[in-house]
Amino acid sequence: MVKNKYFHYLPLASLFGTHRTRELFQFNPTVAPVREEAKEVKVLVYDYSVDHFEEHHVKQIGDCLAFKNNGRTTWINMDGLAKQAVETICNDFGIHALLSEDILSVGQRPKMDDVDGILFCLLNMLYYNEITRTVETGQISIAMGYDFVVSFQEDGSRDVFDPIRRKLAMSNSKIRQRSADYLCYALLDTIVDNYFIVMEKLGEQIEILEGEVIRRSNTQSLAHINHLRKELIVLKRNIAPVRELINGYIRSESDLLNDDTTKYYKDVYDHIVQAYDFTENYRDMMMNMQDIYLNNVNLRMNEVMKVMAIVTCLMAPAAVIGGIFGMNFEAIPLLHYRWGFYISVAAMLFIPLVMLYIFKKRGWY
Repeated sequence: MVKNKYFHYLPLASLFGTHRTRELFQFNPTVAPVREEAKEVKVLVYDYSVDHFEEHHVKQIGDCLAFKNNGRTTWINMDGLAKQAVETICNDFGIHALLSEDILSVGQRPKMDDVDGILFCLLNMLYYNEITRTVETGQISIAMGYDFVVSFQEDGSRDVFDPIRRKLAMSNSKIRQRSADYLCYALLDTIVDNYFIVMEKLGEQIEILEGEVIRRSNTQSLAHINHLRKELIVLKRNIAPVRELINGYIRSESDLLNDDTTKYYKDVYDHIVQAYDFTENYRDMMMNMQDIYLNNVNLRMNEVMKVMAIVTCLMAPAAVIGGIFGMNFEAIPLLHYRWGFYISVAAMLFIPLVMLYIFKKRGWY
């Protein structure tokens, strides 16, 4: 009986998803987090030139060194992060130890660096979980050298680079005609394009919620508003710094970036600015929906209070008449009259009807 007494409160508490709040804000940047080692590390190497293309599944991390300075452009993609594997590739391709620490970091803010002739960037992939209706992230790091690009993916099971792989297999594709800086652009452009897919999913949820709030504003609607606001925080937190990241490539004076490739990075910058504007628009929509919810709740409360006030006013004449005739005086009119009771009851009914007519005429209800 004790359990059942409070059981009906549990769904209401779970609606607001306080555990999601802990996930968003529990990270402490002053404490170095420990990354859990990936159970499986998968390394794929794509070695190509204008008239040559090879795809290799590398079993030993050290075998990647054979593709260094071979006269072609090489893309090494690592799915799953393990400390030893990451450090081995970084050492073989001259990627600074500070960058390898960033690759293995957890909760790192998206950024771009130019260290010892390596252009490095770190950002998050975004995915939309249809089951939990939440935005999930997966860290990805990209290191670019003169003729190679190394990408480190936290979660390779949700890879979004298949369109690039298909283009690499085509001999007349633009990626095959250009150097490593264009490949790096293509990777960043694919990641940013995937942001719009996630935003489209959130936009659908916002549209559904808007209709729900307008039709009926209840506790569940407030919980949905709270849920979507948290997901927009995740979206904005990961998209906003990418503007600075892409701008870093545009302003970079590194010899690794060709002048004719800069316009492609500017195109990615335009996309990420547009994505950021969308997040701001979504945020404004959520604030407006919260205002609509509060206005609807207040409106319903006002309607209830108006009905209660009208009922109270209609009952007032009966209370006054009953009070007068209930006084203990001998000289009360109609006290001993045989029709006195019926006259008083008729007055109790007639006066409220007149009041209803007046209220209706004045538009009070």
